Amino acid sequence: MLADPRSSNMNHTILGGRDPAASAREIMEATTARRLIIDPVYRSEARFLPLRCDMLPGQGNPMQTRRAFAASLAAAPAVLRGARGYSWTEVERIIARGDVKGKLTRADLPTPALLLDLDGFQHNVDKMVNHARSRNRALRPHGKTHKCPEIARRLIQAGAVGACAAKLSEAEVFARHGIRGLLITTAVVGPYKIERAVRLARVAPDTIFCVDNAQNARDLNDAAAAARIRIDVAVDLWVGGRTGIAPGEPAASLVDALQGMKHLRFAGLQAYAGHASHTKGFQARTRVSREAMGKAVETRRMIERKGIACDLLTGGSTGTYNIDSEIDGVTELQPGSFLFMDVDYNLIGASDGNDFYGDFRNTLTVLTTVVSKPNDSLAIVDGGLKAFSTDKPFPPRYKGADPITYAFGGDEHGKLSFASGAKTLNVGDKAEFIVPHCDPSVNLYDRIFCLRGENVEAVWSIAARGMSQ
Repeated sequence: MLADPRSSNMNHTILGGRDPAASAREIMEATTARRLIIDPVYRSEARFLPLRCDMLPGQGNPMQTRRAFAASLAAAPAVLRGARGYSWTEVERIIARGDVKGKLTRADLPTPALLLDLDGFQHNVDKMVNHARSRNRALRPHGKTHKCPEIARRLIQAGAVGACAAKLSEAEVFARHGIRGLLITTAVVGPYKIERAVRLARVAPDTIFCVDNAQNARDLNDAAAAARIRIDVAVDLWVGGRTGIAPGEPAASLVDALQGMKHLRFAGLQAYAGHASHTKGFQARTRVSREAMGKAVETRRMIERKGIACDLLTGGSTGTYNIDSEIDGVTELQPGSFLFMDVDYNLIGASDGNDFYGDFRNTLTVLTTVVSKPNDSLAIVDGGLKAFSTDKPFPPRYKGADPITYAFGGDEHGKLSFASGAKTLNVGDKAEFIVPHCDPSVNLYDRIFCLRGENVEAVWSIAARGMSQ
């Protein structure tokens, strides 16, 4: 039993006679292990501990160091054991070594935890790769969805020509991990980013940068000239209400201008119709996407009639992959969400008329733990606004047959409602949810636990998390 926190022998009572310093070492070691799997820059053993705290609980001396704070935490978590008898420290050590297969299960994981169903993931990869290959289309999946070099590597091994990156910093992370065939789908603007772009082009010379503005192209050309390199560029077309130059003559004129920039090589066109990807109903989605991509195809033909090679027309999405791959003139697909899926994509409707879009399996979930049960019809889990994306009007969806409804309950919590007479969850039970929107949900986590059934087979670093510059 825990002692009164005001008691002078509080630590001894909590630990059941254990040495507080020994438990402090376990906390430090686990903290170190937790960070080593993410990035070597986090080598300070007390990275997660505060510099100081006004008072050590139960004592009168001020805490001057992180180590003193660690000693104050030497409590029950250091001795409690998980499903397979591991302590929290041992779980983090196993994860840091990357030696998880056969050692950890779903029940061992700290929550909230981001999970990936490996069997479903491989099914989704194989289906998209085979579809693109059967239509003679290149596949360059978008890395903004997963932000994970290991996933990008596996996609390339499966047949992808490379990886898209939404931003320069995302591409830099992929390049540092050996990923090549990069396409940065957002223009790189400003002297500092252009300097970094040139540095990236030296390391990964097959990287393609998007431009939609003549001055930006000139700035990029001047920087490449100073570095004595040549950079590949694709002209980004305004077909989806996000970025780009107007298709047709404006885009063709920009391509003409690029011919005089000797340190840029025109690689082709990008046309991402983002507004089409979530259009509900397959027939409606087909009309919207064909209208947008038709403008891109005509622009490509206009450029080629001028005698300028335009070998690349890249675009498409998870929602339009089977539409855009049938359009003559589209050479490459760049879907991303097909790897994971989410509640949002499930609602767009399938090609067979089904309201549920199930072309790809839901493989990404967040595992939570019930931490409170105010009454029989309500339970509180430890996953809230910080555990799921919040940009959609619908909440996470419970993964299971029971009629359990989730509602956001603040930054750290979610509220689970149970139908009358239905099975309920109790404190300590686990609850797993399909995320509302996969891309921003992934960006909330440092790592993704990869499971086959109940067993953890790998832990992959989400190394490009937060890379939005």
